[in-house]
Amino acid sequence: MNHYTLLLVLHLFAAFVFVGTVFFEVLILENARKHVPRNAMHQIEVAIGKRASRLMPWVLLVLYTSGLGMAWQYRNLLAHPLDNSFGLMLLIKIVLALSVFGHFVTAMTLRRKGRLFPSVSRRIHLSLFCHMVGIVLLAKLMFRLSW
Repeated sequence: MNHYTLLLVLHLFAAFVFVGTVFFEVLILENARKHVPRNAMHQIEVAIGKRASRLMPWVLLVLYTSGLGMAWQYRNLLAHPLDNSFGLMLLIKIVLALSVFGHFVTAMTLRRKGRLFPSVSRRIHLSLFCHMVGIVLLAKLMFRLSW
């Protein structure tokens, strides 16, 4: 297995965990809120939040480190991203990924300060969900679509 393949596998597994967590929270947990008493839902959210805050920094470390390593392979294309569709889509994907990281840092900062209210958390998760849909689409399309 070469270096790039190892980075790709690490990146895919980390993305699977991170994207899967956000998809679960947005598409499943949010709907469950309607059917579970508020007190019980709060306990569930606290438990998930504690686990996520311990696990996700490591997942993100692997995700972003491997992503950086893979992007390095395309540094020549990224030097002039408007010259080709692949470079442009990769640049957009990187910008979305940096925004996702900003969302994560914001959420963790608000959590530490005790200001991550449910309404703020829902908005952050919905925004993350939209960003991730874009990233996943670009990850697939950049190898299939060209102009």
